[in-house]
Amino acid sequence: MAFWLAALLPFVAAPNYLSLASQVAITALFALSLDLLVGYAGLVSLGHAAFFGAGAYTAGLIAKHYWTEPISGLFLAAVVSGLLGYALSHIIVRFRHLALIMLTLGFGLLLHEAANSASWLTGGADGLQGFRVPGVLSFKFDLYGKTAYAYCLAALFLCFLVARRIIHSPFGLALRGIRENATRMPAIGAASQSHLRTAYTLSAVLAGIAGALLTHTTSTVSLETLSFGRSADVLVILILGGAGRLYGGILGAIIYMVARDQFSGVAPQFWYFWIGLLLVAVVMFLPNGILGGFSKFLKRTS
Repeated sequence: MAFWLAALLPFVAAPNYLSLASQVAITALFALSLDLLVGYAGLVSLGHAAFFGAGAYTAGLIAKHYWTEPISGLFLAAVVSGLLGYALSHIIVRFRHLALIMLTLGFGLLLHEAANSASWLTGGADGLQGFRVPGVLSFKFDLYGKTAYAYCLAALFLCFLVARRIIHSPFGLALRGIRENATRMPAIGAASQSHLRTAYTLSAVLAGIAGALLTHTTSTVSLETLSFGRSADVLVILILGGAGRLYGGILGAIIYMVARDQFSGVAPQFWYFWIGLLLVAVVMFLPNGILGGFSKFLKRTS
């Protein structure tokens, strides 16, 4: 509970950075969705932005052509992303290692190009514009980002509770067993491919919610939501924080987003160099991420 209480501090301690804080919360939820795959199911993806972008565009199209109430848009974005994830999961779970990485990357690039080509629907390279989500539950989105951060933080907390329940359920334990040895798990009654399809679908749902949050708080959708760069960034975030630890993706999102904000302010043309240096240092000295290293340190000192 201390972590979630500390998440309320930006309202008091850094009111000028609430817009950044809302972006951190969205990125943390996106990283949490990927953690279900990488950290617990053992499926590495380089195209996870496909579900993030699907949720973002779904929420944007609903707000532009139908209604601007965000909660129902959030739900529908989750449904669309989940259906897309379920459809792709029947192919994804059949592959491992390099083939899996290339396959997820390929699907992500295909969806990106499809959105770029369908400019009549998505706006193409100009993005989806011409709509505005005024607020949520009678609270208007203000210039300082108070409502946006509260909205994103509440969604992150609720999704975290769902993910925590999944991980600590028999299904979550089966996922960890499949991650360690997928060929032996069916011997004790855990159908590997069925479990992996479910995990992939749930991960897509959470990613779609994160994308919809971005749409609601910025009132715009760009092709960047489907880009390879976003998929790569969230994987870097998960490596920084520590995969398979629930809070790892959240911690990684905080470090990455704050570091990017600070480094880009100091040297806009070189900020990726410092992010790369940070990643190299973490991989070399903390191969299980920052949380993994902290956990190892606690075991040594206890």
